Amino acid sequence: MEIFKKRFLELANKININLTEEQIDKFYKYMKLLLEWNEKINLTAITDENEIVLKHFVDSLTSLKYIKENDNIIDVGTGAGFPGIPIAIMMPNTKITLLDSLNKRINFLNEVIKELNLKNVETIHSRSEDCGKDILYREKYDISIARAVANLSTLSEYLLPFVKIDGKMICMKGSEVEEELNNSKYAIKELGGEISLQDEFCLPDTDIKRNIIVIKKIKYTPKLYPRKAGLPSKEPLKKNK
Repeated sequence: MEIFKKRFLELANKININLTEEQIDKFYKYMKLLLEWNEKINLTAITDENEIVLKHFVDSLTSLKYIKENDNIIDVGTGAGFPGIPIAIMMPNTKITLLDSLNKRINFLNEVIKELNLKNVETIHSRSEDCGKDILYREKYDISIARAVANLSTLSEYLLPFVKIDGKMICMKGSEVEEELNNSKYAIKELGGEISLQDEFCLPDTDIKRNIIVIKKIKYTPKLYPRKAGLPSKEPLKKNK
């Protein structure tokens, strides 16, 4: 625990994040649950504790500067809970919805929510294409966010239907994004968004490049979208020549 705490505090400080004892304790419990459950179901390929701190926890927390304390957020394709659960730990007044298509992962997330006593988090077991059509969730969120889920065109079709006008989608990507950005311009516009900013940086103490792309929702997403499950990934939106 002390080694974990020291390492986490050092790295968080380098991205201007301050952690309380209670928050560190929750992250530690989260890591232990992740490793325990990972022996039964595939949650993460990263099993070294230092790597979990850097590549899951600190990486997730790089999104905080684009989020306000009372935002209503949906984390689409959340997997093992990244970045949604780290956001929920750090910002207890946000409301976080974790969406995933695999029920085993939802069971894990429900266990994490219970063990960490996270009052601001709920889970949904669904595909984003189906959930994005549901009036209970469509255009109801200030922010939709995803980390390393799909290419930007596909991701826009997954995420933008959830976002209110003047809300935003936050895409957490790896190092090479220029081609993706160029190829996604039509899809983003068609779905009601416009690119607001691109932030490129390295994770602290490494040369591991990351990009965060923020897309603002400026008009309603046409009812046609999202298309039926599977189509956004098989046939990303592009302008017909």
